[in-house]
Amino acid sequence: MLHSQTHLRSRPIAAGHLRAFEAVARHLNFRAAAEEMALTQSAVSRQIQSLEEEVGVPLFLRHTRAVELTGAGAQLLSAVSQSLPRIDAAVRQIRQNAGRRSVTITTFASFASMWLIPRLEQFQRDNPDMDIRIDATDASLDLNLADVDLALRYGPAANMPPRSIRLFGEQLTPVASPWLLKTMPVDKPADLAQFALIEAGDAHPGHMEWLTWRRWFDAQQLPRFQPKRWLYFNYAYQMVQAALSGQGVVLARLPMVAESLANGDLIEPLPRLRIDSPLSYWLIMGERSSQRPEVRDFCDWLQAQARATRQTIGEVPDPDTVDNID
Repeated sequence: MLHSQTHLRSRPIAAGHLRAFEAVARHLNFRAAAEEMALTQSAVSRQIQSLEEEVGVPLFLRHTRAVELTGAGAQLLSAVSQSLPRIDAAVRQIRQNAGRRSVTITTFASFASMWLIPRLEQFQRDNPDMDIRIDATDASLDLNLADVDLALRYGPAANMPPRSIRLFGEQLTPVASPWLLKTMPVDKPADLAQFALIEAGDAHPGHMEWLTWRRWFDAQQLPRFQPKRWLYFNYAYQMVQAALSGQGVVLARLPMVAESLANGDLIEPLPRLRIDSPLSYWLIMGERSSQRPEVRDFCDWLQAQARATRQTIGEVPDPDTVDNID
């Protein structure tokens, strides 16, 4: 008997009783949990008892009219209350996508907001039977393990995995709303002293230092330059939104604002003073997904959009022939 109990408590617990445990822990009442689960109160009680035997310690303190979580019960609830909703969400998505074509893309939030999402409408019109899921995160994912088909990333070539496809590079340039520049024209770099300058609050550490106003001023031989004031934001789309609303001038990543410049929502007052960035935008395809026709179709569309962006920003030569990582 002792050997049997030791073996029972050393193996992973069965998951079947966890829903009953979560319901009882949430209600702190066996009857209410049983009603929610459409079971008898004795059936729920047996499931909890079986779970406690598997875990090896009591999970509840039983009182006359109520129950109370033990310390072990509270610890288990913390894990279960996070895991069950994630499992349910995954099952819902699997059911929804059953028999449907779908592509999942991971990319950082600013790129999703400023470049990818505004272009998706046309793709969806042309492919009404394809589901698109965008996971906006900066976290690095292993596409061979994660449930993700494609990654759109930003960085130097040395940081990209083999067979990454370079979409486009970038230059940095000051931009502002036309009505802001109408009252205070900018003909030379020193004229920017009359404006608030917009910058990323975390731009200075590491390779993001390339995106700073300080680097642009050094290139213009104005190392001691100070503006009217500084505005700091966490994300590129926040910085551009502040510029669009006339709050100041932003040193923008040209590919991210190319459409706003083309339609006149933003103005580039010093187009001859762009500076190059060593960073580029990349398409990475998961090996498991590379043979699926819908993933390849979406990749073809992304590369066509990238060619249009390169044309808009004047990037020459076309990196399709020279910049893929092999």
